[in-house]
Amino acid sequence: MRQLNYHHLRYFWAIARDGNLTRVAERLRVSPSALSSQLRQLEAQLDERLFERVGRTLVLTEAGAVVLAHADTIFEAGEELLATIAEGRSPKHPLRVGASATLSRNFQESFVEPLLRDEGARLQLVAASQDELLERLKGHELDVVLANRPPQADRARGLACRLLARQKVSLIARRARRRFRFPADVEGAPMLLPGAGSALRAGFDAVCERHRVKPRVVAEVDDMAMLRLLTRDTRAVALLPPVVVRDELRSGVLREAAAVPGLYEEFYGITAERKFQHPRLAALLETSANQLLQTHSPRR
Repeated sequence: MRQLNYHHLRYFWAIARDGNLTRVAERLRVSPSALSSQLRQLEAQLDERLFERVGRTLVLTEAGAVVLAHADTIFEAGEELLATIAEGRSPKHPLRVGASATLSRNFQESFVEPLLRDEGARLQLVAASQDELLERLKGHELDVVLANRPPQADRARGLACRLLARQKVSLIARRARRRFRFPADVEGAPMLLPGAGSALRAGFDAVCERHRVKPRVVAEVDDMAMLRLLTRDTRAVALLPPVVVRDELRSGVLREAAAVPGLYEEFYGITAERKFQHPRLAALLETSANQLLQTHSPRR
């Protein structure tokens, strides 16, 4: 496998940015002949001419322009690396947030909202399974993972898990539906529930078993955004944390028919234990639960 000579590439980069070989040689304190030799070796390795001489100026060839674009990326990344080690990660870096695919979109939006209001901030938001996100977090591809359950013990090494908010889980119904009593009206009621593998579903099944009631399951839906739509567009009762449908609750399209006693949804921020955390992350992790859930009226 061929290895790129980065020493040669840096000399090329300096010449390409200046356009005058003699001036670059003086600045780098090498002879023009030595600099020309380094450039020829790079051209030989790439099997491409990188410059054409026009008068006293060196002009990039098409291949040279391609190499320069890559060299810009390589050496800018190197400078960024040195700055990161010296000063910690720059606020100009995008904050890379991973969110579990089953997590409320409203909760995600509330978490990142301060970034969206900050003109100097950049955001990358990635949705995937929690296991995949945790692997990417450990691989330094993400800064934080938002999830509705803490990592399992075998995946928790090197991770810090913070409880960001906790909210009761309710039975949500369309406004026009008749009054709903828990647990009396659960028996035989048409319901939209999270999938059998979720903690919410397991908790609800346990509550129903304790009260000896059995709902009629119309659909099992893992995706909270789809569960929100089905709740809004059918007459079934859905098991949801209110944050998922907070806009519909405010507008009166949906209502909390009944709270499920002892059942809560928890929201976690998971980070890797590392020296250089993104400087904007700490403030986001300190956001109050009320603000994340926006249990009060929306801000004006």
